[in-house]
Amino acid sequence: MVSMESKCFQQVADFPVAQLHGGFSQTLVQTPPSPYCEVCVIVPVRNEAETLTQTLAALAYQVDLEGQLLDSKRYEVILLANNCSDDSVAIAQNFAQQHPSFALHVIEKTLPPTEAYIGRVRQILMDEAYHRLSRLGRTRGIIASTDGDSQVSPTWIAANLHEIACGADAVGGRIITNQVDRAALDPYARACHLREVGYRYLITELESYIDPDPYDSFPRHYQHYGASFAVTAQMYALAGGLPPVRTPEDVAFYNALVRVNARFRHSPLVRVVTSARQTGRTDVGLANQLSKWSQMGQQQQSFLVESAAAIETRFQARHQLRKMWSCVLNGLKPSYMHVALLANTLGVPTLWLVEEFAQPYTFGQLFEQVEQRSLLEGIWLSRWENVKIEQAIQDLRLRVESWRRDNKLLRFKS
Repeated sequence: MVSMESKCFQQVADFPVAQLHGGFSQTLVQTPPSPYCEVCVIVPVRNEAETLTQTLAALAYQVDLEGQLLDSKRYEVILLANNCSDDSVAIAQNFAQQHPSFALHVIEKTLPPTEAYIGRVRQILMDEAYHRLSRLGRTRGIIASTDGDSQVSPTWIAANLHEIACGADAVGGRIITNQVDRAALDPYARACHLREVGYRYLITELESYIDPDPYDSFPRHYQHYGASFAVTAQMYALAGGLPPVRTPEDVAFYNALVRVNARFRHSPLVRVVTSARQTGRTDVGLANQLSKWSQMGQQQQSFLVESAAAIETRFQARHQLRKMWSCVLNGLKPSYMHVALLANTLGVPTLWLVEEFAQPYTFGQLFEQVEQRSLLEGIWLSRWENVKIEQAIQDLRLRVESWRRDNKLLRFKS
């Protein structure tokens, strides 16, 4: 039986992004890319004069995984400065003049209010990168995104190339907050931030034991955000391009990739340092979260999160759903009793789940439908109360340690 993802891949060849979301058809960069270009880096910028030189310097001096200077013909950078009221454009243009061998294309635009938001700007840039790589015939060419307040690691491009060469369709990089900025945070906000990082890492490790992804094995992290996001041109088209949402556009794009069963790698090799400022450019994101944590500290509010028990149950149920979906794909019909048991755990109606199994879904699409229906039913939320993050971390550590021991025992026996 031909899998859904195989059928999808057959439809992707030469599929222009303009057909996917009515995309931005105007060419931004008139200079054609180097015929050796493998990576097109996009950088949305709005009033980033304080950090932009460091951002560009980090991109200009990239090295390979052995520490040798990376051939500058292998990548280019497209910077779109939108609606800037500071010196960002002049800084970028001056940097380009001082580094003539660095393929930096600086575009300045004043977008109308309806389009002057990060989701649209990143979409415009990624569409442009897609078209440029497509003209070179590079279906596995890489569209790589970062931000104007972020500094990629020296091996950032090489590490993304490595992960794509190893079979990934898309890569999320590890994003670390600037140490100086972090130290200047309100103590409660800093504590919440560090606890959330630990909480999310424990969840990630637990997930790797219960519902492992062969393309995203542990060690891995949990981030898939615009400051470090890479995707092949082919997969960009298959996923429908960057969704036309205001924000968080990066999370929406990750979800689009999950729907088409993209091989996504949360790579610890790919690293970026970003600002820990508390004044953001959007209504969501790290800056706004830091600001909310500061307010919570002032109001003596606890940081509540999903419990370890709820997380473990969800991963186990998702794993069972994945196995059942695979059986259906291979022509095997699960018993009504097994579907009913799983539906009860997921908090969705049994007959509805039976009908969903009959739909031509990828697993990503199926699980998205299940999550939406579960939220609508409200059963799952009524079963699991949020807990203080300190308690969740303590419980997760116990669960992860138990799974680690079991995993080591299985490896020893095999």
